[in-house]
Amino acid sequence: MPKELLAAVKCVDYILTPMAGGAIVRQISFRNGWSRTLNYLLLGNTAFQIVACFGGWMIKIDEHNHYTHGPLYFVYMAVYFAVITIVIIEFVIYGKSYRKENRISLYAVVLLVVSGILIQEISGGKFRTSYIALTIGAILLYIHYSDFSRMASDDKLREQEILISTDTLTGMYSRYAYAKALESYDEKGELPEDLCVFSIDINGLKLANDTKGHAEGDKLICGAAECIKRVFKKTGRCFRTGGDEFIVFAVLDEERAEDALRRLKAAEEEDGLNLAAGYAFAKDHPGISAEKLVVEADRAMYSHKNDFYRLSGIDRRAH
Repeated sequence: MPKELLAAVKCVDYILTPMAGGAIVRQISFRNGWSRTLNYLLLGNTAFQIVACFGGWMIKIDEHNHYTHGPLYFVYMAVYFAVITIVIIEFVIYGKSYRKENRISLYAVVLLVVSGILIQEISGGKFRTSYIALTIGAILLYIHYSDFSRMASDDKLREQEILISTDTLTGMYSRYAYAKALESYDEKGELPEDLCVFSIDINGLKLANDTKGHAEGDKLICGAAECIKRVFKKTGRCFRTGGDEFIVFAVLDEERAEDALRRLKAAEEEDGLNLAAGYAFAKDHPGISAEKLVVEADRAMYSHKNDFYRLSGIDRRAH
């Protein structure tokens, strides 16, 4: 190999080896002060190596085309170990966003890469393990990063679903969660016989909104939600499906359903509320869908509501 070609090959080697570390950092798309420092370091090393190639600073080639390190080889080694240090720092920082088990495997991959580089350097180049370690490490990191990205995306979707499944005013399950619950029951087919649907509504909410303002109406809604959650926290799932409309899917028998209504009545009186409530059992309506069972519970609730307005002498259309 001509001396000029040998010098050019070693120049490319000294440029690409640190860049391999930079490529691994770029693979995780991580941008901070360390990554910018790494970019400047790699650009500076590239310029230095091109100049050094013509000046004989990095290698000396004898008449037999054997090369030895030049007087400024220490500059390359300083860049080399600076790149390794930044790569490790970047992955330690990035690893903090991983779950514990993912961090362990991440650090194991980085250790593999560093070990391969150190083996080559300690052996004085006898064992050429640097590029092998970098290649294997890059493949493993790509797999690791892809898997982590998928898990992070799944976690974000779960967090978003939790947000849209929760009613912001009351902390109950939302209308969206209610729709998903209906879908779930439809997918299962026939409803469980001990499924009981409660429909609950606030009496006099319009009057409170009209005379005291919607802020007071919101307090009534929150108070009703707390009563409902206290009564059904162990037996059912509570949904706010509209302004002052609540649905509860509970698993209990008729005796416990009546007991739940009594406890709801006691809770509302304690909190100064007036609720209309009704329920319907799946066992009383064979083959019915969850949505139609809610309609049956609504009928029972509105019957209760009509009794309240009739006995109290309040015009329901006005209030």
